[in-house]
Amino acid sequence: MELFDNLALGFYTASTLHNLFFCLIGVLLGTLIGVLPGIGATATIAMLLPITFQLEPVSSLIMLAGIYYGAQYGGSTTAILINMPGESSSAVTAIDGYQMARKGKAGAALAIAAIGSFFAGTVATFLVAVFAPPLTSIALEFGAAEYFSLMVVGLVSSIALAHGSIVKALAMVVLGLLLGLVGTDIYSGTPRFTLGIREYADGLNFVAVAVGVFGIAEILRNLEDERTRTVLMAKVSGLLPTKDDFKKMVGPVLRGTAIGSALGILPGGGAILAAFASYTVEKRVSKNPEEFGHGAIAGVAGPESANNAGAQTSFIPLLTLGIPANPVMALMVGAMIIQGIVPGPNVATEQPALFWGIIASMWIGNLMLVVLNLPLIGLWVKLLTIPYYVLFPIIMAFCAIGVYSVNSNVFDLYAVAFFGFIGYALVKLRCEPAPLLLGFVLGPLLEENLRRAMILSRGDPSTFVTRPISATLLLIAVLVLVVVFLPSVKKKREEVFQDEG
Repeated sequence: MELFDNLALGFYTASTLHNLFFCLIGVLLGTLIGVLPGIGATATIAMLLPITFQLEPVSSLIMLAGIYYGAQYGGSTTAILINMPGESSSAVTAIDGYQMARKGKAGAALAIAAIGSFFAGTVATFLVAVFAPPLTSIALEFGAAEYFSLMVVGLVSSIALAHGSIVKALAMVVLGLLLGLVGTDIYSGTPRFTLGIREYADGLNFVAVAVGVFGIAEILRNLEDERTRTVLMAKVSGLLPTKDDFKKMVGPVLRGTAIGSALGILPGGGAILAAFASYTVEKRVSKNPEEFGHGAIAGVAGPESANNAGAQTSFIPLLTLGIPANPVMALMVGAMIIQGIVPGPNVATEQPALFWGIIASMWIGNLMLVVLNLPLIGLWVKLLTIPYYVLFPIIMAFCAIGVYSVNSNVFDLYAVAFFGFIGYALVKLRCEPAPLLLGFVLGPLLEENLRRAMILSRGDPSTFVTRPISATLLLIAVLVLVVVFLPSVKKKREEVFQDEG
């Protein structure tokens, strides 16, 4: 009964006109940036962070969450219509979705993606509601040592799930941790690594780093590689799948939902990993594997269900432990901190309306996406014809205004420009910036819990291995590193990265 009472509180909070409005704005913006290739949910949320600071905490987080899972929907539209995924997790959808469109079944492919996404999102939202409270209760038993070890697992997992070179992924985490150390020492109050610049006394501006590394860097990359978008058709028809289509999609949707729900919790990129894993599973269990790559319905239904389920369940570690599972969740942590909310298990007990309001808004947002997206297909198709050179000045201006509005400080604009070029350089060096952001967000929390644990243990480092939960988490981190450094795994990572590059 307690679960239903909590859900009732969540739906009451999420169903206010104010929060419904921002949920609608979030899912529409998410779909829009998912449809327009080359922007991405991470960059967009980074750009929109400044605006959300003026909103109530629950409204801002509902809007940001809507952008995230809305982008998963929108990414499939471009993947199917023009073979250009708007989101990384939609790359698998393009393989068979585009082939279905070429055969005149674009409408059916879009409908299958939407239905699978809605079902997966609904199931995953229910799982968040069921598993979040018990995990929160367990997390309340965590001490400083356990939190330190948990963050080590998160950072190691981000290295494991990053693409390409392990050394480069590790370097990105270390760089992020170092950037997180800039500011004032939390115990002594002494400035450190500030280079004598007083604006650094409170640390590097989270918004400036996020917008620069993801937003500006992404714009520069897209200007360098502006591909011609050829829309397959001006009008999409046949949006209702046939009875045979429904039969073929049921199994893949169920399996994709299960895979995505499980892998979405993993730090680093669960939704992307879930989509690839689902496609592999469907190809192996199919009686006609030769159809894959030529318009197989399972190749659309499975991955789309998996990436949307993964997007939803990635909220579980965020809401229960305060640990981000991916760069978007790291931005959500930043948004919570700036709003004066301490991410972690106390959110559920101290601010239940916010906690359950976010969970309930996921289901409402998924329903909005199904109701709105299919009728608006024609609009999204027209938007695909807008040249990028028209879009990027508007996006740049929007970034500058947003960042400046946070602190009304011109210095932040210089910081955005600096980190924009840093982010672009990292892309050129084939270094994935996601681990950097995770390191930057978790760095101060990692340091605080490390020092607190050492103080409580009177300087005895064995506290991290004598406490059962902490020791188990550190053992998991070591095992993950061992697996990542296995020659076969290392070679496979680099091959996948070269193929994507």
